[in-house]
Amino acid sequence: MRIDNLLVEIGTEELPPKSLSKLATAFKNNLEGLLIENDIKFEQIIWYASPRRLAVKVTDVNEYQADKMIEKRGPAIKAAFDAEGNPTKAAQGWARSNGIEVKDAETLKTDKGEWLLFKADVKGQAIHTLITDLVEKALKALPIPKAMRWGSTNTQFIRPIHTFTMLYGSELIEGSVLGIKSSRNIQGHRFHSTGKITLDSADNYIKLLEENYVMADFQARKERVLESVEEVAAKENGVADINEELLDEVTSLVEWPVALSANFEDSFLDVPKEALIYTMKDDQKYFPLLDTDGKLKSTFVFVTNIESKDPQVIISGNEKVIRPRLADAEFFFNTDKKNSLESRLESLKTIIFQKQLGTVYEKSQRIAQLAETIATTLNLEDPKLAFRAGLLSKTDLMTNMVMEFPDVQGVMGMHYARQDGEQELVALALNEQYMPRFAGDNLPTSKISMCVALADKIDTLVGIFGIGQTPKGDKDPFALRRASIGVLRIIVENDLPLDLVTLIEASILTFGDKIETSNLCESVVDFILARFKAWYAEQGIASEVVQAVAVNRPTRPADFAARVEAVKAFNTLESAEALAAANKRVANILTKNPVDSNKPLSKELLTEPSEITLVDSLEAIEAKIQPLLAESNYKATLTHLAELREPIDSFFDNVMVMAEDESVRTNRLALLARLRGLFLSCADISVLN
Repeated sequence: MRIDNLLVEIGTEELPPKSLSKLATAFKNNLEGLLIENDIKFEQIIWYASPRRLAVKVTDVNEYQADKMIEKRGPAIKAAFDAEGNPTKAAQGWARSNGIEVKDAETLKTDKGEWLLFKADVKGQAIHTLITDLVEKALKALPIPKAMRWGSTNTQFIRPIHTFTMLYGSELIEGSVLGIKSSRNIQGHRFHSTGKITLDSADNYIKLLEENYVMADFQARKERVLESVEEVAAKENGVADINEELLDEVTSLVEWPVALSANFEDSFLDVPKEALIYTMKDDQKYFPLLDTDGKLKSTFVFVTNIESKDPQVIISGNEKVIRPRLADAEFFFNTDKKNSLESRLESLKTIIFQKQLGTVYEKSQRIAQLAETIATTLNLEDPKLAFRAGLLSKTDLMTNMVMEFPDVQGVMGMHYARQDGEQELVALALNEQYMPRFAGDNLPTSKISMCVALADKIDTLVGIFGIGQTPKGDKDPFALRRASIGVLRIIVENDLPLDLVTLIEASILTFGDKIETSNLCESVVDFILARFKAWYAEQGIASEVVQAVAVNRPTRPADFAARVEAVKAFNTLESAEALAAANKRVANILTKNPVDSNKPLSKELLTEPSEITLVDSLEAIEAKIQPLLAESNYKATLTHLAELREPIDSFFDNVMVMAEDESVRTNRLALLARLRGLFLSCADISVLN
């Protein structure tokens, strides 16, 4: 059987840069699934993407599907023939659907009865016959939010299509997808190429395109962009400010990347660098340069799609483009400085945070109150700083700079607060209130910032839960899951002695009669605690470890985390499995035979050596772990409890818990309740079994 490489390419107008790699990956995955589903064997599938193409190369593809035997069971024999032995309509219809007569069917005999059976050898179809339909299905399943129409047809795709190519080795596969017939023509570079070029073989795809100034391999092109930007930055004695999102987007905008440097006037550097960086990166897709001290330079790097004979023309053009944007930022900054943040408080009354929850002004008042409460709980030296920071936390939303560049909210508040002469901890908190902004982001660095960040997130959680708009499925318009993770991270990673119940109850009081408070505290606490599972899953910690702790519902996040670490360590001990099984056995016995866990043991009723040994061991361990529990040292506590393995095993091997004598039985159940209570002081390790 022939085995060769298959290439499929769709040539288009410029594709959306932020979606390019997602579209290409989806095309690859969709086609891969369809090939497997249709029994077409291949080695691997590779995706390519540039601004004007989506392509896949499938290596070592079998020319034909594998032959296979099919079996289709028909009606039961009793239902296939009438009393005279003639085929029923059901049998005849089934036979017709399989292209046979009823008399040609075989019989399937099983323990449960007999059925008509159709068996046939099906020859595999050629790739040439199947691939067009599979490609069309793969394209139609792409994640396209809004498709376009073009020309006079009803064909829809994310962008107009100009070329469609399917080659099996050097052989063109005839077919039509989205109204375009397959041909050997592919698009070269828009300017450096003569236009459409002819591809003779699937194996020459990358080489031919590179000869025509197109790097089709997205990852290779991305590496070229990164290397060239860093090379130019080094020549300018700077470090390029590069983030993955911008790098991906720039890679998606060019087919033949060429990095160049350009400059702007030093006077613009008087504007806070974050605003300038935002303008360069988000608006213009430029790479700002920083010096060794992290200060912004007046030089930036950009990536062009043209290898120009006169680069200065392109450089000059980009300098002309960036200058008005920087001038806008400079104007906004100088205008904003004329009014203090405090003077903007009243204007917050014109912005609705949420219709039922009131204005942003009201929200900032609540944040201030709660931030001060948290600061007091943490015994901070001046809780009023937290109040002040909370009060001013949203005022920069009313500045020209933030209205024009929303992504610099917080950071501009920090700069304006410094201009106003606010204390540094207050200024810093205005920026750090939003941390962590995303997974893996930095946390607030000061305790005052932590108070404001916690207050902001908890206020949103309590308010939205209080009006009944809890997240459902993947819909979470107020980002409550992210806020919850932020709350947990701030408390846990800074080991803050804060209880969620206390925080939520304090927040509820700030809302007055705006929200429904019935079961509100419990609902919000449970929602936040539920985020631990996803958080620890990302760290590779087994869900049963988290569940063992969650059973007790510890509402202090730092305490919850300490218990998880203890159970994680305990789970690695040799005795863990046996103790988990024993705890499960104890839990089952006590569920069926409940007993007061505080019921004192009667040592006079202890008759068996094994139960006497268990009680002695239990009391010795209790003495050891009481001070440890007082210090929340759960790891050491569980390590000591692991010493009970042998006494527990001996007890269950030699003692009948459900003794005939009621007093003995009750005493032994009380012993088990005391044992279980001791383990539950850390976690329910029976969950580990």
